[in-house]
Amino acid sequence: MIGFALSDEHRALRSLAHRFALEVIRPGAPRFDEEETVPWEVLRQAAEVGLTAYALPEAYGGGGVADVFGRCVVDEELYWGCAGVATVLGGTLLAATPILLSGTPEQKERYIPRFCDPRAVRLGAFALTEPAAGSDASALTTTARRDGAEYVLNGSKCFITNGGIADTYVLFATVAPGRGADGIAAFIVDGDRAGLTAGRGERKLGIRASHTASLYLEDVRVPAANRLGGEADGFRIAMRTLDRTRAQIAAGAVGIARAAFEFACQYAGERRQFGRPIGQFQAIGTLLADMATSIEAARLLAWRAAWLADQGLSHTTESSMAKAFAADVAMRVTTDAVQVLGGYGYSREYPVEKWMRDAKIMQIYEGTAQIQRLVIARGLLAGAGAHAPAAAKHAAIAGPEAP
Repeated sequence: MIGFALSDEHRALRSLAHRFALEVIRPGAPRFDEEETVPWEVLRQAAEVGLTAYALPEAYGGGGVADVFGRCVVDEELYWGCAGVATVLGGTLLAATPILLSGTPEQKERYIPRFCDPRAVRLGAFALTEPAAGSDASALTTTARRDGAEYVLNGSKCFITNGGIADTYVLFATVAPGRGADGIAAFIVDGDRAGLTAGRGERKLGIRASHTASLYLEDVRVPAANRLGGEADGFRIAMRTLDRTRAQIAAGAVGIARAAFEFACQYAGERRQFGRPIGQFQAIGTLLADMATSIEAARLLAWRAAWLADQGLSHTTESSMAKAFAADVAMRVTTDAVQVLGGYGYSREYPVEKWMRDAKIMQIYEGTAQIQRLVIARGLLAGAGAHAPAAAKHAAIAGPEAP
């Protein structure tokens, strides 16, 4: 039987995240966007209430919310508050995920508690993308050369969320140039390692409260004990990580769209032209109806992908469907919200133009809209060719770009 009621735990999570978004994130969101600054005070408050570590195991000091569905519930609310702030928090969870999925007990014991201290903000970063290896992550050229009990890393990364301000990186490099995905390894790299430097923060269209920067590695020495899995496991680790987080990105896109829709709907009920609220005119009413319907559909796709992941079932195709659809919905809904407000929507005195700028990244990071469709098509064709049952039709073939 299919049910749509949230559990008591999920309702409590949603309430916590929504209240934090409403009372702490939203009041400062316009300033964070204007100044393009990381809101450290907001992050400190998030740590105090457990929103930096809610999804990490209790054994390491986290909140113990292990299910992807719970993360989707939280992310919708945080992105509703401000996509930039949510991206900073999400970047840390993105870095923690491969350690949880593939780390040794010693690696987990050493690094996961760093993200769980309610008295301090310690950020993580997932460093995969390179200037010439975005959607084709298997083409990365950062190298890792074994030297006794260490690896020596050289190369560069770009568009890294929390790049330069993270305490811990999960970084991908090739140990065998020319072997593509089969030569990629994953490493846990401390942010203070000699030879690891960052470029200036990117000046972005949206999510300006998050810090995005390039990384440069010049003879960065990393203990061999910090390698995640085997030398040929890095690409698989990256793909497993992104499979789990795409549903959350879809939920975040729903949060942005919902914020814009709610504002536009309220405005349409109050703004009067020709003697009546503009929402009563068919042209505006149809826009609002389509906005509401697409938001509901996007949320259900995200929830389905999360449910499959939590059941241990194949979910690569479904996660890509959710991300591709929800990201497009966020872009369309926020654009329509600007249209509902007309000239006021184009003004920075109103928040809808910010939501429109924030929405665009949802079609780009953690796999572009085009890559998601490639993943979906390959999964469908692979399943159809094998005449496999529905649950087995979704083989993972992807090389997505990540923040």
